[in-house]
Amino acid sequence: MKINALQDLKKVRQKLAEAQSQAQAVAAAQAFAARQRELESNLFVRAVGQVQRLPVKDQVNLVRPAPAPIAHQRQKDNQAVLRDCLSDEFDASTLLDTDDALSFRRPGIGRDVIHKLRKGDWSIQREIDLHGLRSDEARVALAEFIRLAHRQGLRCLRVVHGKGLGSPGKTPVLKSRVHDWLAQKNQVLAFVQAKPSEGGAGALVVLLKSGA
Repeated sequence: MKINALQDLKKVRQKLAEAQSQAQAVAAAQAFAARQRELESNLFVRAVGQVQRLPVKDQVNLVRPAPAPIAHQRQKDNQAVLRDCLSDEFDASTLLDTDDALSFRRPGIGRDVIHKLRKGDWSIQREIDLHGLRSDEARVALAEFIRLAHRQGLRCLRVVHGKGLGSPGKTPVLKSRVHDWLAQKNQVLAFVQAKPSEGGAGALVVLLKSGA
């Protein structure tokens, strides 16, 4: 019995020694692997030196605000208003035909156009009444009226300027200025004094170029 016990004890001690040796080998392998990982992670630091992460506040913000919308149509309208500026210094009296009824025709436009305009061959499509407006207001209103009418493809218009009976000295100031303004508009081919039933000496029938 004692012999068996001693043999068993030796076997147990041998197994314990083997287990301890294996544990030491595993621990050594783990320590070696950890050391290798540490060496590899420090390769960049050893190559370029110590580095430091930039703070967040110094990073560039790549999100740009959307540009403000541009009112292209408003810009075009403003440019058109500048082009439509009419001068009060322009005198159209030398361009007017003062026959039985006042008329104007642009160079190259035949007298037959004036005749047809007086007869009413073109029906009046739109009109503007400048009564009660100051000279500056009437000039802007007339320029815008002609510009929009031409853009819309209208041909025949009536412009009511009044006879000037309410003006100081009963002088028709606005009437003569309307003649001058219309003669400056390239869109205007001709105009004649309206028929008595359409305003007579207080209005004009205006013919515009074709095309918007």
